[in-house]
Formats: sequence, structure tokens, C-alpha cells
Amino acid sequence: MQTQNQLPSAEEAALAKLCSQELAALLETKATVQTLSVQDQSGDSHLVNMPVSALRMLVEVLTELGEGNTVKLVPVHAELTTQEAADLLNISRPTLIKLLDDGDIPFHRAGNRRKVRFADLNQYQENLKQARLITLSKLTDLDQELELGY
Repeated sequence: MQTQNQLPSAEEAALAKLCSQELAALLETKATVQTLSVQDQSGDSHLVNMPVSALRMLVEVLTELGEGNTVKLVPVHAELTTQEAADLLNISRPTLIKLLDDGDIPFHRAGNRRKVRFADLNQYQENLKQARLITLSKLTDLDQELELGY
């Protein structure tokens, strides 16, 4: 699936924000499927059954577009180039290569290129988040022990 990597215009962002708010207000969180009415170009209405999980994702995409951001969908099973992986982690490609070479993120080679699974990037981010939370907890305990008043 190819999408354009350009920022939404001000008009598109405003419309996306409005749509995300309206859809979020209608979202039935306890249901697994929700029925939407969609109008085609000739004005005929069609009922569409949509999984609530997909509708939630649509609201998230519209929210991001409404904030003026571009959105890229990546399948969980996708294999990424090192540049794509670096972009997703918001780090430089050389920094990513060091993480790969150090064994922090698994990869495999396809020809002479390194490929990184999206799921492995998510796992790395989750591990990093957990390590940060543990460190923050230790710092909080130390602050309390030293009575620093934080």
C-alpha cells in the first residue's frame, strides 16, 4: 500500500480533526462491529459493517492528520530497511546500525542488505520503555530516601 508522504494541507487537517471528533463520539467501545452509512458519488447510501478495532485505528489516523502530521501504516510482519527502521525509531541510520551490530535489535540479511522486522523494533521500544520506567522508579526511591522533596 503506497501513500503519499506529504503533510496534509490546513483544510485537510481541519476536516480530519472534525471527522476524528465525530467518529470518536459515535464509537461504540463495547461492540466488536459497528455499522456505518457511507454515501457514494451518486448520493446512494450503503451500510458498511466495520470492526471496532479498525474504526479506532481510523480515529487515530484522522487525529494525527488533524494535528498536521503525516501517517504511515506498517504491517506488524513487515521487514524494513535500515533507513526505514531508523526513521521509525527517530534515530540516525548509523545509530541503528550500531544497535544492530551490538545485538540490541535482531536483523537478518537479504543479499547484502540488513532487514529488520517491525515486530522486533516494537519489542526494542517496549524494552527501552520498561528500562526507563525502572530507572525512574529507582530515582524516585532515592529522592524519597534522601528527602529531597520531590
